[in-house]
Amino acid sequence: MSTNTMRVRAGVGPARWIAAVVVFVILGLVPLVLTDLTFFVQTVLAAVVVTGLSLFMGYAGQVSLGQSAFVAIGGLAVATLTVNLGWPPLLTLVLAPVLGAFVAALIGWPLLRLRGHYLAFGTLAVLLILQTVMATVPFLGGGVGIFGIPPLSVGPLMFSGQLPYAYLALAVLAAAMVAAHNLVNSRFGRGIRALAGSESAAASSGVSVLRSKIVVFAIAGAFAGLAGGIGAFFTPFVSQDTYPPLASFGYVIMAMIGGLGTLWGGVVGAVAISLWLQLLSALAALPGLPPTAGPILQYAGYGIVLVVFLLVLPRGIVPSVASAASWWRSRRRPPPTSEAAREEDVVDAR
Repeated sequence: MSTNTMRVRAGVGPARWIAAVVVFVILGLVPLVLTDLTFFVQTVLAAVVVTGLSLFMGYAGQVSLGQSAFVAIGGLAVATLTVNLGWPPLLTLVLAPVLGAFVAALIGWPLLRLRGHYLAFGTLAVLLILQTVMATVPFLGGGVGIFGIPPLSVGPLMFSGQLPYAYLALAVLAAAMVAAHNLVNSRFGRGIRALAGSESAAASSGVSVLRSKIVVFAIAGAFAGLAGGIGAFFTPFVSQDTYPPLASFGYVIMAMIGGLGTLWGGVVGAVAISLWLQLLSALAALPGLPPTAGPILQYAGYGIVLVVFLLVLPRGIVPSVASAASWWRSRRRPPPTSEAAREEDVVDAR
């Protein structure tokens, strides 16, 4: 039995990679059948942001309500450098995650000394401060926004239409998930997972608590900054209203609904919440409803989903499905062979 168990465990990794490839192949076919890819691109970019947030919240055990701030930094890097300074679009996209990570590390050094709701409100304050700066500084839009962002170009190739951005977003999501997988399964990843259990125990085991938090926060900021940079090219417009606090709350809800502490939780949560909000938007557009129905349904939709999932699936979709699948496999597992049964009898007799 031990040999069979080892074989099964050895096949788990390749099976998961094959399943991931199949999922991304299916996602790659979706843009070919859609006429408008706005919802698709926004959902995939949200999944990129939530993947980084899941590392910070699910694996490191921290809280952030201001992840939209780093999305805004990526978008502002692209908008200001291309429109105001005339930099090459590709260079600004490369700088978007770098600036996101740098700002996250810079503000993380004082903020990550806080814990719990103090840290959550501190990150939210960063977003509110950034929105105020964007509304008052002319270089950053000055309350009007920055228009006319040029399309992304790689050498002589220029991104024309929505389809190239859809595949770029998918490629970035795949790269983010591979990077997150390697990080979680590394020695550093084991250290940050120890933080979620007990910071004191992690510190006594040799984990540099503050430095580990800053690194994970910077990685999450890099993911968000890259998503914001692609979003700025796709729109192509940014303003303080592009990155509202409600979007940050949405990222947290996506991570929780999908399942904190899982790599696929961010993707599943982003898709589920985006589809739910799309349904609510369609309901708000029905004839006879007031113009305020859209925002009201959106806020109500977040609340309803969060309450229902906390009551029914508190661990999130991915962990709950994984537990159900494991239970089903154990139920369908064949009875032990006669030789294994005799070995168990001998063990019991001893």
